[in-house]
Amino acid sequence: MPTSYAFKLALQSLKKDKWINLLSMLTIFAGLFIISISFFVFYNIEIATRNLPEKFSLVAYLDSNLTQEKIDQVISAVRAKRAVSSVKFISRDEAFKELKSTLKNSQYVLEGLEDNPLPDSLDVKLKKDAMGTDSVKQLADETKRIKGISEVDYGEKFLTVLQNIKAGVKITGLVLAIILSTGIVFVCYSTVKILFYRRTDEIETFKLLGATKGFIRAPFIIEGAAIGITAGVSSLAAVFLLHHFLFLRLIISVPLFKTVLFPSGVFLFLPVIGMLLGIFGAAIALGRLKY
Repeated sequence: MPTSYAFKLALQSLKKDKWINLLSMLTIFAGLFIISISFFVFYNIEIATRNLPEKFSLVAYLDSNLTQEKIDQVISAVRAKRAVSSVKFISRDEAFKELKSTLKNSQYVLEGLEDNPLPDSLDVKLKKDAMGTDSVKQLADETKRIKGISEVDYGEKFLTVLQNIKAGVKITGLVLAIILSTGIVFVCYSTVKILFYRRTDEIETFKLLGATKGFIRAPFIIEGAAIGITAGVSSLAAVFLLHHFLFLRLIISVPLFKTVLFPSGVFLFLPVIGMLLGIFGAAIALGRLKY
């Protein structure tokens, strides 16, 4: 059958030109591995940012000597904001008690204070879709205009730096993935082209026997796919080995790494990605050849 014969020719070529194919496979492997690591970094930053609303809060300080009725009105006004998930009232006594607990080893800082200097405050949690720098700033401005609130603090610098890091990693990862994917396609393109010229006599014989273009092209497409799959499987193995021998050991030594997630399900697609890039590169090379 023509298909089985194409696989046979592709296998023969893979063995015959093993060093060229091995070099191509290693180059593609390196590209896919770097893309995988970049995705791993971006994935964890994205997850950390997504979970930020559970830890991030906006603090609104209240005017002094507000009645309980007025405090309830302020809480209702803040809670009515679209971006607000929950509001917790913290009395000045609770805040002072927490401050003392925090400074239990540095109590001298509070020496000389005759009265509690802290105001009543509101701990405001935000919804997930309201974690953008602009939306948080808008909420802070609106909250500050509520009568009974004297000051609002929301860690503007921290949020800005985090958003900048997220955008920077996203753009860098995307650019890197495009450049490396283009490089992988070019490697497959060059490899198939070299293999094609090395088999010119064989191809001329096929043409004299009346072989179709599809019959001549099929072994090269299969070779491109085989090189891409092999590189993808190698990258997958390297990523899992890295996870097993480095990442899991780091978790034991540094508990902070427990929060880092490993998207193993996504990495299982590496062989498929390698195969598609290999076929694409081979198809471009064959499309530009005249025979």
